[in-house]
Amino acid sequence: MSRLGKLDHGRLLEIAAGTGVVTRALARTLPLSVEIVATDLNQPMLDLAASRLTGRPVEWRQADANSLPFDADVFDAVLCQFGVMFFPDKARAFREAFRVLKPGGRLLFNVWTDIMENEFTHVVTEAVAGFFPDDPPRFFAQVPHGYHDSSEIREALNAAGFERIDMERVKRHSRAESARAAAIGLCQGTPLRNQIEERDPGRLDEATEAAAAALSKRFDDSRIEGQMCALVVEAWRPIGTLAANFDRA
Repeated sequence: MSRLGKLDHGRLLEIAAGTGVVTRALARTLPLSVEIVATDLNQPMLDLAASRLTGRPVEWRQADANSLPFDADVFDAVLCQFGVMFFPDKARAFREAFRVLKPGGRLLFNVWTDIMENEFTHVVTEAVAGFFPDDPPRFFAQVPHGYHDSSEIREALNAAGFERIDMERVKRHSRAESARAAAIGLCQGTPLRNQIEERDPGRLDEATEAAAAALSKRFDDSRIEGQMCALVVEAWRPIGTLAANFDRA
């Protein structure tokens, strides 16, 4: 939240809010003079997020990041926490963020870096791949960790109209109660499960146990801790630009 700096009034748009983890942090941190609009493509997610937030008004809107239902020049900041990787047309989503921002407004988002720098997902991906050598499931490498090239991101933001672009690599640690708990979460609680079952529905438990064994070998089998790394991106819409001249198509 500290990256929002001196945002003490105006409107903030959150894209891909999910169950509202970041929304709740925004509600706790930002003054009431900042209006928060939280959006997600999935209405049940928004319903859950709204049920968990009390004590502060937030506008909840179902919205597609590629076609935002807002007028131009209406937000002081646009925020997206680990959602950009899932947008089907990232260039269009950046153009939409540019359109709805006021001149001088800021887009702030983060993406995971290369899977090699994120230990839990890397270990699990390699362990599960051993079961399907001819067609390994690569959900984590292809999607959550598949959009991290800083040059590609900068080029897309420049093409959308953003000029000042700052990027920072941030490393933290992920923790789990045990190797098996982490394996179950990653293998059975994410789209990796779908990819495993598409290849052989009878091997989900077996693949999960293999992932647990690989994590246990890499870390202690008790409470485990592994590195994770993200790229934090801030991009500003230049003052003086006109959304009226901006091609939304």
